[in-house]
Amino acid sequence: MIIKKLPQEFEQARPVMQQIEAAGFEAYFVGGSVRDTILNKPIHDVDIATSAYPEEIKQIFHRTVDTGIEHGTVMILDHGKGYETTTFRTESGYQDFRRPDEVTFVRSLQEDLQRRDFTINALAMKEDGTVIDLFNGLKDLKAGMIRAVGTPQERFHEDALRMMRAIRFASQLDFKIEKKTLAGIQENAALLSKIAVERTRVELEKLLLGENPANGISALIETNLYEYCPMLAHFKSGLTQLLALNDWHLSSETEVWSLLSYAFFLQGKQVTTFLKAWKTSNQVLEDTQAIVSAVSPLLEGEPSKLLLYHTGRERLASANKIANLFGGEIDTPELLEQYDQLPIKSKKQLAINGGQLMKQANLTPGPMIGTILTQLETAVVNGEMENKLESLLEEAKNIAKV
Repeated sequence: MIIKKLPQEFEQARPVMQQIEAAGFEAYFVGGSVRDTILNKPIHDVDIATSAYPEEIKQIFHRTVDTGIEHGTVMILDHGKGYETTTFRTESGYQDFRRPDEVTFVRSLQEDLQRRDFTINALAMKEDGTVIDLFNGLKDLKAGMIRAVGTPQERFHEDALRMMRAIRFASQLDFKIEKKTLAGIQENAALLSKIAVERTRVELEKLLLGENPANGISALIETNLYEYCPMLAHFKSGLTQLLALNDWHLSSETEVWSLLSYAFFLQGKQVTTFLKAWKTSNQVLEDTQAIVSAVSPLLEGEPSKLLLYHTGRERLASANKIANLFGGEIDTPELLEQYDQLPIKSKKQLAINGGQLMKQANLTPGPMIGTILTQLETAVVNGEMENKLESLLEEAKNIAKV
């Protein structure tokens, strides 16, 4: 197979490839960029594999960076761009089921490709667009199949995260997992507990942001892989419920965790415990708390102005997306228009502050200041008062007298 029209990212890298070949070595584009080009999907990182050893690459190019030289990876800097180039290699010994104990540089493309995870990722491409397919990856791409290169048992013992990658690709590409590969995941599912939570989290997020999340979730349950993900063993029924949802189109990791939290009936501290187990960022945790709190009122159909105000515009759109997945009927543009019509969007926009209360209303410092400001804020948001200093001062004095 020859790809005649290469994406711009490949065209820009061709001179680098040609320079390596002119020095007497082999060079190929490899990995996901080749797969996605064949599938007519946008590509991201361009990775190059070569028969040249790292020191040989550094002799060919004057500007390089040792980004992972112990594993054979050198970044070539060319016309303001960086191209990660990795020497063909074999690996052995995987004591932590993630990283090889030993890496050996080789000159053989086949030896390099046969250590890769799945046939659809074991494709290589010459700079002229000629695709090298040593493991029937093209056939599997055409069939929409995810199949381990060689023996699934070996591939998953080399890197247990590959099991999560398989189900992630099932969602992301809307592919099926081949029977032996699926069985291999089920047999080795417990190895996932050896993998850092952060790495597993990234794969789960990509799965739920994929084209067909139900594909991935179904495989997650069928292989029992979910039992070795933080806390998911407690929520099998919630995961199963997700299979009935249609047209997800989630667009952020926050929406992923908000959907899971809502589907698992988590609230307040339960959300915090769940997300901390997955080691999400504090910002994702804070946003998820706000989104989950807003979903049920949106499902009921009449969210208050205070709810809109405290949720915020971006979180509101995410909350309504999730509410609509579970049967809500509020139109998001209409909801956001209601938000936009609020008199203020934050406490900072309130026409009065604590300093003014103390100076102009003769109030003493203390908790009462915060209480009064909250009452004024609520009254302005609900349209019960105008956001004007004079009227807010007068009302503050009235509250203080009570």
